[in-house]
Amino acid sequence: MLETSTIERLDAVATPFYYYDMSLLRKTVETACQAAERHNIRIHYALKANAEERILRCISSYGAGADCVSGNEVIHAVECGFKAEDIVYAGVGKSDKEIYQAMKLGIGAFNCESLQEIYVINEMARELGTKANVSVRINPDIDAHTHKYVTTGLYENKFGISQHEFDKLIDLVGKCGNINFIGLHFHIGSQITMVDEVFALECARANDIVAYFERNGLKINNINLGGGLGVDYDDPDTNPVPNFELWMDTIDKNIRRRDDQIVHVEPGRSVVANCGTLISRVLFVKSGETKNFLILDAGMNDLIRPALYGAYHRIENISAVMRPFFPSHQAYDIVGPVCESSDVWGAGRLLPLSVRGDLIAIRSTGAYGSVMASRYNMKDLAPAVFSDALDQAPAKKDYFSI
Repeated sequence: MLETSTIERLDAVATPFYYYDMSLLRKTVETACQAAERHNIRIHYALKANAEERILRCISSYGAGADCVSGNEVIHAVECGFKAEDIVYAGVGKSDKEIYQAMKLGIGAFNCESLQEIYVINEMARELGTKANVSVRINPDIDAHTHKYVTTGLYENKFGISQHEFDKLIDLVGKCGNINFIGLHFHIGSQITMVDEVFALECARANDIVAYFERNGLKINNINLGGGLGVDYDDPDTNPVPNFELWMDTIDKNIRRRDDQIVHVEPGRSVVANCGTLISRVLFVKSGETKNFLILDAGMNDLIRPALYGAYHRIENISAVMRPFFPSHQAYDIVGPVCESSDVWGAGRLLPLSVRGDLIAIRSTGAYGSVMASRYNMKDLAPAVFSDALDQAPAKKDYFSI
């Protein structure tokens, strides 16, 4: 919960905006890196979760690598302090231009997701007179017990290579003289909360698949288990930092590895989600016959997860902490200004009595928030405001005196 002095400073900022708690970010990164070091696991932060420059510079300063899924993410990662050799580049649809740029930068590895991609990378490396490090993403056919839109490891999926192509893969790698085959990559989904059960199953499948390839002549030096560790969207104050120790310990206890094999993971959401809050303001309070509406100045153009996934975010009226004499439980449908019926933050949410101009905090929006924003309805993009630089935030104009 924010302190009253912080709320007063936030009230002076033009809304909507993303507010990032940098002390929490640093604590989270430190916790993740320390857990990884204890269990001899290497971390690559997934840029797709949040690509704000200050966020990335903070994470890269701890020596983490980067997981990228576009050519621009690769370039941005290098610009924000990640070493090129610590970048892994995944994604099902890498263009020739993106592959070329990544090769010229000298990235650590391409995580290939189809046989044709391996062939293309080999040919491009040959033309450039170099060799490219290549891992192959495998579909382990595991149900991650999460939302269907963020489950990525089932057998028939656009991501990765499935079992029926294993022998073709082995044959192709043997024929490609301009790639260094370095390992296998797995990723089964996102927002996984059944940590010990699901990741133990992932490790078991990875053990079997690694053994199969090594029996058939491909040495596996790197085992990349992807990301997916979930965060507490319901109660981010009680559990602000995810349980990285449980995740790393589960992997350490269940993965089979030789001394010369390196295990990698790619956390994204778990690193940045809870440090971010979308701050909005009540434009209007609208009373119907059966329900009341709070109409905010932030909409699905700023944060699309609720409209896209039906995702839940905790919503708080942070102005109300300074009005303890107001009624504390009112039911509202909280909606945005965008001309779409799906522009809804939450239905029947209980908040203190709310009035025009109140600040509303939409919590745990540090991941898949600003990176997925758009200018739909020609709305401005919500800027980033950092806890240690509030004096640099754009000031609001006094429109709320009406």
